[in-house]
Amino acid sequence: MKKLLLLGIVAALALPPLATGQLGRAKQLAKEVAAKAEEAAASRAAEAMGEPKPDYWVEPMKKVHAKFTGEKGTFAHFGDSITVSRAFWSGLKWSRKNMDKKTQAAFELVKAYMKDACWADWKGAQYGNDGQMTIRWAHTNVDKWLKDLNPEVALIMFGTNDLGPLGVEEYETKTRQVVQKCLDNGTIVILSTIPPRHGADAKVKTFVQAVRKVARDMKVPLSDYYQACMDRRPEDWDGTLAKFRPAGGYEVPTLISADGVHPSNPSKWRGDYSDEGLKHNGFGLRSYVVLHSYAEVLGKVIKPVVKLEKPAEPAE
Repeated sequence: MKKLLLLGIVAALALPPLATGQLGRAKQLAKEVAAKAEEAAASRAAEAMGEPKPDYWVEPMKKVHAKFTGEKGTFAHFGDSITVSRAFWSGLKWSRKNMDKKTQAAFELVKAYMKDACWADWKGAQYGNDGQMTIRWAHTNVDKWLKDLNPEVALIMFGTNDLGPLGVEEYETKTRQVVQKCLDNGTIVILSTIPPRHGADAKVKTFVQAVRKVARDMKVPLSDYYQACMDRRPEDWDGTLAKFRPAGGYEVPTLISADGVHPSNPSKWRGDYSDEGLKHNGFGLRSYVVLHSYAEVLGKVIKPVVKLEKPAEPAE
């Protein structure tokens, strides 16, 4: 990477002085070269560590999408109470502030392409999300969901309720089978890790590793919600901690609510996508992570032709 940047600098020094417009273009080209060099370096580093390249899933998902016969812009969410809750995803349409440029651009792309019903109407058991459910429920019902909904993209996150009744082997096997049914249908899968859970850290980690392995093996994009939580609050994500009292329920100012299970949703940080907001609202963080995952699928695989409105100020 350093060699590429050095060559660019040397080449720039050898050129005659540039006009203002040319200088701007030269700077843009330099940024593009640097970005590609960083991407190549990251890819080589991942390969050296035995990890998949960042875009390992793009070409396989293009082949899956070529088989898709349903309605464009449909985005299904298969999951449990952390998915059926309207604190996840639905509020993005109406309430958001302090988004950085990349996140705002992701939102504008998703808003322009995704079917409006997929913000809030695709909630409930008939849409593949309901409270207290496990991957066993998905395994039994996914054929019906695919027949009824035939979604272009499906987000899948089960595991929080599975921690008690299921071993990691059954969890991984059934997750693979659910993913495969979606892929056979021509549905692109975004596979998500579960959030941390109070008192179950060791088993949560085995489930997280299982999901990462399935995503890697089956070449589907990973939405790593667990890692997003660890990146922002590695030591104090747990809302049951004494330091967060007397706040209770979903109002605790960390990522997991006072029940130790569900993401938090404190009103002070609701709809706030600043760095601080993403450290204090667990449901907001999940919406943020999924927004970027879905926008990446749109940008790299589906590549929709959409008319983007001139970005307005983010909604308060």
